[in-house]
Amino acid sequence: MDLPPFERAVVIIKKFETLHKPKHWPYVGYGHQVQQGEPYRRGVQLTERQADALLRKDLRKFVSLYKAYGKDALLLGVLAYNCGPGVVNKSTVLKKLKAGNRDIFKAYTAHYRYKGKFHRQLHQRRLTEIAALFVR
Repeated sequence: MDLPPFERAVVIIKKFETLHKPKHWPYVGYGHQVQQGEPYRRGVQLTERQADALLRKDLRKFVSLYKAYGKDALLLGVLAYNCGPGVVNKSTVLKKLKAGNRDIFKAYTAHYRYKGKFHRQLHQRRLTEIAALFVR
């Protein structure tokens, strides 16, 4: 908690994503999904330095999508990093924040399913994210 919020977010993402191996293609670095036209190649693992730089670039991009939400932009950006902005844009979390309701704990931590089933590590990730990044 001594770190600035953005740095806390980076640490949390690294902890839960881990550095992806070539077998995780089309995901590289810390969970970046390779898009057409990007210079990443199948079978090549990014260095930690490259992965860190890519994570920070992606996270800044996602946070900027939600800059209108002020102090909640980082938390929304972290959720978008993991679930995608499409999921966040349809979420109860965003609907509540749009309405000025910051009672989002239950809605935020409900993003713990993988292939429709409860995923313990995703639930732990959401609890960690909201505890470390939600500004009261």
